[in-house]
Amino acid sequence: MSAIATALAPIFILILMGYILRRRELLAQEFWLPCEKLNYFYLFPALMFSQIAKADFGGISLEAIATALLGAVAVGGLAVFLWRAASPQTGPVFSTVLQGALRPNTYVGVAAATAIYGKPGLTITAVAIALTIPLLNVGSILVLSRYGEEDPATERRFIMTVLSNPVILSVLAGGIVNRIGLAIPTAVEHVLTILGGASLPLGLLAVGAGLDLGAAYSARGPVLRSSLVKLALVPFATYVIGAASGLNGALLGTVVLFNALPCTPSVYIMARLMGGDHRIAAGIISVQTVLASISMPIVMLALAR
Repeated sequence: MSAIATALAPIFILILMGYILRRRELLAQEFWLPCEKLNYFYLFPALMFSQIAKADFGGISLEAIATALLGAVAVGGLAVFLWRAASPQTGPVFSTVLQGALRPNTYVGVAAATAIYGKPGLTITAVAIALTIPLLNVGSILVLSRYGEEDPATERRFIMTVLSNPVILSVLAGGIVNRIGLAIPTAVEHVLTILGGASLPLGLLAVGAGLDLGAAYSARGPVLRSSLVKLALVPFATYVIGAASGLNGALLGTVVLFNALPCTPSVYIMARLMGGDHRIAAGIISVQTVLASISMPIVMLALAR
């Protein structure tokens, strides 16, 4: 337990630092939006591209990983739909709860997998991102188009939203480079490594800066419902499906860890832009990030037994 806690502690310390920096205004408020944009459009895509482009997929069962990750997501999504049938919610609330229950914070995921499993964990997490993030983004747009307050997305808007996502583009580009065996020039590889190295600390600080505990308290029911699915049901389902699919060791651990992550801050952005309930989204993000500091070590301890 101490080794797992030691590995994960720096991640949540950085998140706490971001929260303190924002609330104490130790950095100008104007700092955070450009910081988030820099990371989202350039630094994190550089990290994802370099990892996918250089990854050795030998011995990695992409089919088993996809089955575990997406199968558990399907279980979580079904639970949220059934919960809505038993306890009716408005469309904006439901679409936000569903997003929060399924979409992972990849900044935390990459940092956690690297801290616990090293380079193999980082590679497997990059694969998990490639397999899940495009589908989850598309699914979120479809759900918000159906249940959000905004007008349904046009086909052109839908396609442009997906194709302009920098993480999706970087993963696809990295996969193409890996597939055709194109060598990345050494100088370019070094630049990508430096940019990628800056991504995680900035990303974790920005996660902390975006926490809104007041929003979490004002929307307790939907927030707790989404958090229970994301932090408990989905990782448990991932373990069951992954083990049944033949995954084990660090591979199984990384996949379960990925699906045990708190939800991504982009849930708030998408809810605000496409008619979800952005106030509840802020609460879900805040509560899940705090609770994950407890639930993730518990999940990893259970896997170690």
